[in-house]
Amino acid sequence: MSDEKFNFKSLVTCTAPVNIAVIKYWGKRNEGLILPINSSLSVTLHQDQLKTTTTVASSRHFKEDRIWLNGKEDNINHPRLQSCLREIRRLARKRSSDGDNNSEKLNLSHKVHICSINNFPTAAGLASSAAGYACLVYTLARLYGVEGELSEVARQGSGSACRSMYGGFVQWIMGDKPDGKDSIAEQIQPETHWPELRVLILVVSAERKPVGSTAGMQTSVQTSPLLKYRAESVVPERMKEMIAAIRRRDFETFGELTMKDSNQFHATCLDTYPPIFYLNDVSKRIISLVHRYNTYYGRTQLAYTFDAGPNAVVYMLEEHVDEFVELIKQYFPPETNGEQFLKGLAVSPVSVTEELKSAIGMESCPRGISYIINTKAAIRGEQWEPIMPQVESKQRPGESMKEPPSNPPPRLPAELRRKRQEDAAQPPALNELVALFVGRSHSLWKDPAVMLWLERNVKEVLQRVDANEPVVEEYEKK
Repeated sequence: MSDEKFNFKSLVTCTAPVNIAVIKYWGKRNEGLILPINSSLSVTLHQDQLKTTTTVASSRHFKEDRIWLNGKEDNINHPRLQSCLREIRRLARKRSSDGDNNSEKLNLSHKVHICSINNFPTAAGLASSAAGYACLVYTLARLYGVEGELSEVARQGSGSACRSMYGGFVQWIMGDKPDGKDSIAEQIQPETHWPELRVLILVVSAERKPVGSTAGMQTSVQTSPLLKYRAESVVPERMKEMIAAIRRRDFETFGELTMKDSNQFHATCLDTYPPIFYLNDVSKRIISLVHRYNTYYGRTQLAYTFDAGPNAVVYMLEEHVDEFVELIKQYFPPETNGEQFLKGLAVSPVSVTEELKSAIGMESCPRGISYIINTKAAIRGEQWEPIMPQVESKQRPGESMKEPPSNPPPRLPAELRRKRQEDAAQPPALNELVALFVGRSHSLWKDPAVMLWLERNVKEVLQRVDANEPVVEEYEKK
């Protein structure tokens, strides 16, 4: 970095959740505006396990808009990305021209740099684009001070992104206006509505899917008669039934409708010419396991759904989670020395009866499932925002390494800094860097989710140290 003065006009970081559709969106009537051929409905998942984090910075020193996705620079000129940028900037200019002086105005001529990361596999059928574009739009809106209905803007990036603008249970109304102004998302129930509902994501493959959703939809619209029938004759009534089931917390109806809609979605993919195959053999085994389990109990206790990929999302009530996880371990045994098989919420070990095993009667498929994410769809009594601002500062302190910052971040008292230097025998320069890091990142450690993550990982590291694992000695030598 040169010694030229470099200050950020604004820096904003936000997070956004994943949503998993139970009534699928597949097919557009207008590609440019991303207007769907049918309405859809989804469940927004908790951000502790699945989220996108996006930081947007604006500065007069930036020569052009740029974007980095998961650490790699990507094409800022992607049409959908440009649509979101143009629309947010247009709304910001309109707000400025209307004389809104509630907050400091940002220079709209400044370019932006965007960094976005997912804590889950991208382009593997886990709604990464939905969380990504929702996060981008919300972060840009906070940067430019834009308020109001944002789901219409998010929709222009990725259709299902409009549903990630809300928590809980959300419908995307297809609308009928040519300009798409009535094609927006609407929350039908908040995240606290159904606290017993749980979601297990069975990650079969983290690989990029062979046929992207955009290309797949276009081909289906052009070639599948079943898709047209589904959109016009099936989905409208199914939406009404699903909304009613959610409102009365009727899991059997919710589960049956969810599985039927997933099956029909993939049937339209097979009806497409040439056919599109998103499910693989492991996906089909999961479907069989769920149906055999439900048959054994004589009612729908589990419900699967698959987006455009092989990974399964299984809905259930909390009381059935422990047993189902044991069954997954039984019929899809993980590697003994691989990465953590169960992620997210804790699960208690239980015994599976021989009668249930006999009723299921499936052969095991070792390493068929890479790992499980156990998460929530609704949380009792917890008031969390579906998209939360994490960091916002109007100016980055510091101009260069040669010219110290005029407003440095908080530092430890001098006597404590000296004591730590004596105790650790660290070079003074390193202590200065540590103090700078703590001062600039201390706000991150106030986030309860971050603290839980830190606690879990500290415990795991200590257990490995106590067990004298070879990896500990290896890192001591580095």
